[in-house]
Amino acid sequence: MNARGLSGVEKEYINKHHKHEIKDNQCTSFLIKHVKAPVHLVWSLVRRFDQPQKYKPFVSRCVVQGNLEIGSLREVDVKSGLPATTSTERLELLDDNEHVLSVRIIGGDHRLRSTNLPTAKNFLQNYSSIVSVHPEVIEGRPGTMVIESFVVCVPEGNTKDETCYFVEALIKCNLKSLADVSERLAVQDRTEPIDRV
Repeated sequence: MNARGLSGVEKEYINKHHKHEIKDNQCTSFLIKHVKAPVHLVWSLVRRFDQPQKYKPFVSRCVVQGNLEIGSLREVDVKSGLPATTSTERLELLDDNEHVLSVRIIGGDHRLRSTNLPTAKNFLQNYSSIVSVHPEVIEGRPGTMVIESFVVCVPEGNTKDETCYFVEALIKCNLKSLADVSERLAVQDRTEPIDRV
C-alpha cells in the first residue's frame, strides 16, 4: 500500500510507529484495518506474543522460551498447506502505552516453491513487522485502527512487487481474522455508543 489516499491521522501513526531500515534487496509495505471493537479488546489479542494463534489462522501452536519480554523467542508451528512448517520469532518491541508490537523472524523452515511466489528457502528469516493499534470511532462506537507494516528481503528471481503481494496476502488474512475475533468479543462486551456533544 502507498501513502496516497491516507488520512492525516493514518499518516501520523505510520510516521511515528512504522519506521523500517530498508536495504536495496528488500521491500516494505503497510496495511490498515478498521475494526468495530474498542482498542483494549483488539490490543489484548495483538499483544499476546505467546498466543498468536488466538487470531492468526495459519498458526497451530506457539511455545515461548522464558518470560514475555523484549528479546523473548517463540517457536511457532504453521498449519499444513502453507510453504512453511515452523518459525522462530523474536519479540523486538512490546509497548502497552502506545499499543505497538514488533516481531522479527530469525529462523525456521520457510520453503516457498510455487511459481508465483518467492522461491528462495527461508527468505522470511529477514522478515520484520510492526503492528500498532489506535482508538477511533466507527459508526458512533469505539473502534480501532490497526496498522501493520513489514520489511522483507526479495528472493533472487522475484520482484519486489511479487514479494510484497505475497506477504500482504498473508497479513490481510491475519487482519481479517483479528477483526472477526475482536468484533465477536465486542458484541459480548456490549460496548455502548459514544455520545456526540
